[in-house]
Amino acid sequence: MTLHPQPFVPDGTSSVVGMKTVQSKKMWEPVTQPGHISDRIERQIVELLAAEQLRPGDRLPSERQLAILLGVSRPSLREAVKSLEAHGRLDVRHGQGVFVAVPQSQTNLRAALLAQKVTLAELFAMREVLEVPAAGWAASATDHHALSAAREALEELDVAESASPVDFKDLQRLDSAFHMHVVMAAGNRFLRQTLGVLQDMMASGMETTLVIPGRLERSRIEHAAILTALTERNERKARAAASRHIRNARTAALRRIEDERRRTEE
Repeated sequence: MTLHPQPFVPDGTSSVVGMKTVQSKKMWEPVTQPGHISDRIERQIVELLAAEQLRPGDRLPSERQLAILLGVSRPSLREAVKSLEAHGRLDVRHGQGVFVAVPQSQTNLRAALLAQKVTLAELFAMREVLEVPAAGWAASATDHHALSAAREALEELDVAESASPVDFKDLQRLDSAFHMHVVMAAGNRFLRQTLGVLQDMMASGMETTLVIPGRLERSRIEHAAILTALTERNERKARAAASRHIRNARTAALRRIEDERRRTEE
């Protein structure tokens, strides 16, 4: 017999029993990493959503139970839930609990996904225009300091990718750092002036691609190919590796959006 916990509701309010509550201890992991606790809680929930371990309509455990499972204080948990509610990821129903938000309108969601698809297509096209020649220039340049920095960034990225649970915010920062160092190694003053814009572009793309199952491992291999070509000072291989990496990320991102669109039509 499965015992359903009380839902995540403020103290002193009633509860509704009988809905699916996600309470598996294997799913929820104690928040032990350094950093702002509410951010860590929020990130773990987002990862569960991305992995579809939490689905629309699922109810979170009660505030007390989830705080115990995560090893955090209830105020920190409330802060994380409030943030996720503001971003439309969770639905707080007074007297019932906290649920994974269900899209209010499938028509509006499809339109938003189509708009996002165009935006990402433009994003990756621009990345290819900027980063592919930058990789070639970096391979033929003599900026050993920038190349060494790129190597160190990739080593840190490899460590972060192997962490459990994965800190996607830190992963995004390190991934961006690797690409930034490659651009810096190119020695092109115009590209140096566009670093900020390029970083914003990559952050937007990685919000979609990093959580895709299997994408981290493929990205690791592609990053290594770029660095190898730079180390060998092979301009042709560097351009090809950078282009392959960006196009694969683009394909993965757009495929995920298309899959989401199809699910809304089922």
